[in-house]
This record gives sequence, structure tokens and C-alpha cells, in this order.
Amino acid sequence: MSEPTRKQIESILSEYKDPYTRQDLISAHCVKQININDGKIEVAIELGYPARGYHAELINIIKDKLRSQAGIKEVNVTISTHIVSHSVQKGVHVIPNIKNTIAIASGKGGVGKSTTAINLALALQAEGANVGILDADIYGPSQPRMLGCHSKPDTKDGKTVEPNVSYRLQSMSIGYLIEEDTPMIWRGPMVTSALEQLLRDTNWTDLDYLVIDLPPGTGDIQLTLCQKIPVSGAIIVTTPQDIALLDAKKGLKMFEKVDVPVLGIIENMSTHICSQCGHEEHIFGEGGGQKMSAQYSVELLGSLPLDIKIREGVDNGKPTVAMEPESPITKIYREIARKASAKLAVQAKDYTSKFPKIVVENN
Repeated sequence: MSEPTRKQIESILSEYKDPYTRQDLISAHCVKQININDGKIEVAIELGYPARGYHAELINIIKDKLRSQAGIKEVNVTISTHIVSHSVQKGVHVIPNIKNTIAIASGKGGVGKSTTAINLALALQAEGANVGILDADIYGPSQPRMLGCHSKPDTKDGKTVEPNVSYRLQSMSIGYLIEEDTPMIWRGPMVTSALEQLLRDTNWTDLDYLVIDLPPGTGDIQLTLCQKIPVSGAIIVTTPQDIALLDAKKGLKMFEKVDVPVLGIIENMSTHICSQCGHEEHIFGEGGGQKMSAQYSVELLGSLPLDIKIREGVDNGKPTVAMEPESPITKIYREIARKASAKLAVQAKDYTSKFPKIVVENN
């Protein structure tokens, strides 16, 4: 019995579509190596997004498909991850040491945007990425409390600051520089300037993703921030409630105006399950995120329940994803992280760092 050829192996692998990128492994250039030796097949897969929780499933799928081919005795599959930079808005410069920036936004406050941002950042990290979070809500910084980190950032040169690190997550917030109960009585231009300084004067270290927790709303401050801060992609957080959805749609349109691709929608507080009797109830309505997804052709990345543990976790500086890594809620966040990062992985890449700098001199 003759052993299969490389072409036959590639044909089998091309039949499987990655559920996150929705591309087959061959056309997506994920297959980096195929070795065939006396019926033993070795396949090396490289994904462009963090998906540690998906690796075992993918390995088993590939093994099952290849084992069905005549002449194959043994199959070994290895999976690695290579995250690259993706393009941002025109005229906005990328930040050194940050490959991608993901803005988390909501049209209105009170929908759990900051809670979602911190847990999503931790979920990306759990999937294998190096992640940071920037608290862009100057008026109401909440990330220090959510991360249980209140120390002032260090500075080595008196000009730049080191990010605080909590749960292995790099973070920066105006909340690290002021007292928690001190109000920020600043006008728009000062807010924008302060945020740019927090972003560019922080010594971020080799980040695959910087999650930016934007302030709620779609006013002048939010629009200016989106025009000046490099954003690879945005995620809209909403609840199923009609009022929240109206504002979420405004947020989506704001990103369209500044040429920022929307990676998807997260429906928060989609359902409530009574901790006493188990009764499930759609307190804020039902199916709103799905309707918005269909109306604007934007993916619904996932739906999260209204759960007291999520609220208690961030209030006490113990986010769910970090403290309960095997919980059903953490699994939802990690699934959302894979979907969002995969969506970003298939977008246009940024090659500006590879271009030589051209200097014109007058001789």
C-alpha cells in the first residue's frame, strides 16, 4: 500500500474550515509543514490568533481526518500561534511594542462595558496572548479597583512610566495617579491630551493586544479619541434592552465614520438565572443583540448572563476569568476572545514597521 502524497494531505486539510476564521487551513496558510515518512505524517499548524482552548479539539479533528486516509499509520500534529500587527485608521501612528489595539465601547453607561473589557483582556491572555489594558475613562476610571491594583506606576527616567501588572496583565489608568474619590473636572481637550499621554508615555512590553476601555457615549470626546488613538478593531457592548441597543447602534456608526472595523457585539446581562430556584428570566428583553447583528451584518460574539459572581468579582478586584478559570462564564469569555481575535486576524495586516525610513537631505 503506497503512502499518501503531500497533495493528498493538503486536499484533506482543505476540507476543514476553522470555525473562528471561517477559512480552510490551506487557503488561510495555516499549514506550515507536512512531513511524510513511511506512513507517519507530521503536520505543523500555525494560527494567527490565540486559541489555547481550541488546540486539543483541532488536533483531534486533524488526526481523525488523516487517519481515515489509506496508507497512514501514525499522525502527529503540532499547533503554534503567530500574532501579527493589523492596520489602524489612516493618518494615525501605531504605538511601539503594541501589535494590535481593541477598543471596547458602549453607547451608554451601565451596560457592564468595563467589566467585559477586563474579563475579555484576561480571556485573551488565557488563550495565550500577551495582553495589556488601558483605562480610557478619565472621568470614571474603574480598572484599578477591578484589578485590585492601586499602587502608583514607577518611572525610571522621569519622563515615561511603567505599567502596573496585576494577574500578569499590564495596565494603565488615570486612577493610578489620583485618589479614588477625586473628581476629574476637565474639559474635552484636556481629557484627550491626558489619554494620549497615558497611552504613548507608558512603557508597554511586547503586547499582542492592548484592550482599550473607552468611556461610554458617542460625543465629541469619544469621537476625538477614536480619531487620535490607533485602533485595530472595536467591540460594542450592549444589553438586550431597546434603550441600550439604540445607543449601541450609534456607537457602531461612530466607528464606521472613523474607519475602525467593528469585530462584533457582546450582549451583556442577556438572561438572569435565580441562584435560589434556577428560574431563568430575560429581565432586559430578549434577542436584541441578535437583531442588531442581523441588521448591521456584525457578528454577535457572545451573550453573558446577569450573574452576581461577575459583579462581586470586579468589585473586589478578583475578575471572574482570573479567579474561576474553569467556570461556565469564563468559558464564554474565552470563546468571545477567540472569535474576536480571529476576526481581527483575517483583516489587513500592518507593514509600516517593515518599511525603511526615508530621509531626504539637501546636499
